[in-house]
Amino acid sequence: MRKACKGDADAQAWLYRQYSKSMFNICTRMTGNRNDAEDLLQESFIIAFKNLHQLKEAVQFGGWLKRIVVNECIRFSKKNVYWNEWEDGKNDAAVEETEWWKTVDFTIIHREIKGLPDGCRQVFNLFVTEDYSHKDIAAQLGISESTSKSQYHRARQLLRERITKQLQIHG
Repeated sequence: MRKACKGDADAQAWLYRQYSKSMFNICTRMTGNRNDAEDLLQESFIIAFKNLHQLKEAVQFGGWLKRIVVNECIRFSKKNVYWNEWEDGKNDAAVEETEWWKTVDFTIIHREIKGLPDGCRQVFNLFVTEDYSHKDIAAQLGISESTSKSQYHRARQLLRERITKQLQIHG
């Protein structure tokens, strides 16, 4: 870590190899496309390497880098996502239905998440995979809490429809 902090290219390349795949997966889930994901991944590593001196302990690098990646994805979505309010009457449902997606192969879910409309994809990823609250999502993305909830419910609805269809076709 010390070598990477001093700009050692080999040490930075090693860190990149260790973390790039998992961080790329986050970027892909958040953006829905490879080109934007690659750009965000590169930008995130540039930010990380530039600010590596701020990291107190080397063991924290993975979590610290993940926060940078998620924040860069949020910044990207603020500039590139148009937010719709979905009126489906389920926004304030008091009882959450079961998290059915946890019983489905993640490769199917990952593929279908990438195909969601931008706003739905962003909120679903932040709420489900990054464990943000709707209040935090709203604050980070500059949207209302009800928009966050409606985007999440719409994402779940679309995922359920698409995955059910996939399972019926392919078993």
